[in-house]
Amino acid sequence: MNQLDALKALTTVVADTGDFKQLGAFKPTDATTNPSLILKAVQLPDYAPLLKDAVARFRGKALDEVMDRLLVRFGCEILATIPGRVSTEVDARLSFDSAATVARGERLIALYAAEGIAKERVLIKVASTWEGIQAAAELEKKGIRTNLTLLFSFCQAVACGAAKVQLISPFVGRIYDWYKKSAGSAWDEAASSGANDPGVRSVRQIYEYYKRFGIATEVMGASFRNTGQITALAGCDLLTISPDLLAKLAASDEPLVRALDAEAARKLDLAPVQYDEAGFRFALNEDAMATEKLAEGIRAFAVDAVKLEKLMQAA
Repeated sequence: MNQLDALKALTTVVADTGDFKQLGAFKPTDATTNPSLILKAVQLPDYAPLLKDAVARFRGKALDEVMDRLLVRFGCEILATIPGRVSTEVDARLSFDSAATVARGERLIALYAAEGIAKERVLIKVASTWEGIQAAAELEKKGIRTNLTLLFSFCQAVACGAAKVQLISPFVGRIYDWYKKSAGSAWDEAASSGANDPGVRSVRQIYEYYKRFGIATEVMGASFRNTGQITALAGCDLLTISPDLLAKLAASDEPLVRALDAEAARKLDLAPVQYDEAGFRFALNEDAMATEKLAEGIRAFAVDAVKLEKLMQAA
């Protein structure tokens, strides 16, 4: 059994890509997308016609609606390939506007419904700002499931659990990147790998807290830099993995063992934590890594959304 098959026995494997033609090779259960992945995909010859078709069919509509229709088109193609759910992201430029995020999430679900896709097969991705978390809580009350992304800190995870969101995506690789850059020449790769990787430790803390207190929100590790980070989280509810790392797992026959255990986590001596808005904002502010990576991630997704709009205007 290769590592990918062994991982699937412990964890729901999710493909992190807009390149849906690669999905068949790895047979993931779910798939995730984001503006950067869609931007990358539509610049490939195989997918450029999807962008041109969306622009041609909906020319004259507002640019943000055409973009949403393009995202849904990719989502429908992905859902035709996988048995589970696809995550589709709300425009990152709305990350601090709860009402606009709710409205955009509702529109995405309506567009999927018009294509015959049940809302249970779609997760609306929202940035894990305070405003995004409140928007997700409202969407969940309306029966729309959410995936809280750009999550870097324990306080974000606690707030998401309190909001009863469907799923969170803590970003392993970007946490690792920050600590490695911060350490500079003092960084010890061997000492900070596997279970000691700072991104892996963050996900473990969240996973154990959720299981200890019976929080139903699913934990999906995301943003991996190497297979060691993935195997160190075997047993997590879900892991979303890029095609190149899926291929490396499929090519390896190294043994893989469970690293996260829900039953063991339920026995841990942990204290419950809760945040109001002021407490959340202060806790996030105290975490320099999470503050910087959240802001950086929103900016990067916003930049790629603008690039995607420019491609649509030129099509």
